[in-house]
Amino acid sequence: MTYYPVSEEHPLLRAVSVLTLGETRALLRRSHARMMVAFFAILYALGSMALGGMLIVAHVSGGYGVEILWWNALGIGPWNYPGLLIVGPWGVLSLPFLATIAMVFVSIGVGLGVSVAILLIVRLIRDRQIRAARGAGVSTIAGLTPAMVALVTLGACCSTVAAATAGVGLVAQASGSTLNNLLVNNWFLDVFQMVVVFVALLAQELVLRVYGGLIGLRAGSDGSASAPASTPVTRSRLVAGGALRAALLVAGLTWSLAMFAQWTTVVPQGASAALWFQWLVQHQLLGVFALAVALRPTAVQRFLGSTRRSPLAWVLRVALIVGGISLVAWTPPAVAAAGAPGFVNELFGVLGLPTAWGAVPPVFAPGVALYLRWGFQYGLLGTFALVAGIRPSLALAPTQWGLYEPSTVAPGSAWREWPSPGWREGEASAPNAARTRAVSPPAASAGRPP
Repeated sequence: MTYYPVSEEHPLLRAVSVLTLGETRALLRRSHARMMVAFFAILYALGSMALGGMLIVAHVSGGYGVEILWWNALGIGPWNYPGLLIVGPWGVLSLPFLATIAMVFVSIGVGLGVSVAILLIVRLIRDRQIRAARGAGVSTIAGLTPAMVALVTLGACCSTVAAATAGVGLVAQASGSTLNNLLVNNWFLDVFQMVVVFVALLAQELVLRVYGGLIGLRAGSDGSASAPASTPVTRSRLVAGGALRAALLVAGLTWSLAMFAQWTTVVPQGASAALWFQWLVQHQLLGVFALAVALRPTAVQRFLGSTRRSPLAWVLRVALIVGGISLVAWTPPAVAAAGAPGFVNELFGVLGLPTAWGAVPPVFAPGVALYLRWGFQYGLLGTFALVAGIRPSLALAPTQWGLYEPSTVAPGSAWREWPSPGWREGEASAPNAARTRAVSPPAASAGRPP
């Protein structure tokens, strides 16, 4: 067996590669599927414009006309300008500024997601061994995720049809706003669509990196094969771990975006210190932490466990404890009244207790929307952050049940076996090939037989 030295990729370069969807782009490039991406992107864009009212197909007399709209005389909706209005015998095409950017971004995301899903399905059908692999179904579902989450708010940027209005209502409930407020401040719907689709594509990218070797695409991005977690995997553990990560993903994403929903009614420049505490600590810290755990639980656990070497890990754990207590428990009356209540404060408000006890009225009236908000965004995020700050291993262990992660090099070892399981001739990536060269490691130093 021949061994090759592998230099670990710098964490910053790895993060940039993940954020730019390096594995997704590499798979599409190797499969020559760029035209497939363009086809699905254009198809979704046309459907989105038609359902959203941006494209109206009808017979219009009077020839062609193109006009750039620079502003609104009433000063309403500045995010829609400058806009483009095109009139022709075939109909009318209106392209507001932010809504057009969101439509293009979401359409590209749908094109990428659907194309990757089709490529994986074709590979599964063609290769019997890959079809039997454990990660196959997970990868296929992840490939379809961007398309599904985009379809939830199809046409919401210019919602004029009943289906789009129903999607806006779901967004309003998830973000703690109202339907009328979001229809007036529709820039939040554009931001919501882009962020949700990007997170879905990011999840797809990480699944490809983790499970790529198992389904025969290529070895992991660090040149290693995927290895099973040490915890025994049972069906109940697999379902529970996946359900927890899915709940953290949905709750973290909607809770983080709820801050921007509040900006539709509160000017950030004039916000109080309590509101900024709610936005930065309760919303962004806990929401982004839940997203990070849902996408990369092992990396988060390694970071939180490195308190001996990283003071930043201690700072994060303390901030998680403070944010978790403030969200799942109670905040002082002055803080709660200023805009940063916890679950107990809202519960006191529902029970009709005095404001001197810190009682505040909740965003929603008692009902399904309020109870889901308490359960997922207050209870789940607050409790998870509190436990993760106190005992990271206890909170993060269930998120790794049945999870496969790339194997790491043992401390002091500079060698890794190559080719790894799941690797196929001609499928090694150029970056990995450039970082490796054939050598003959001494058996004593490598600790392995030649």
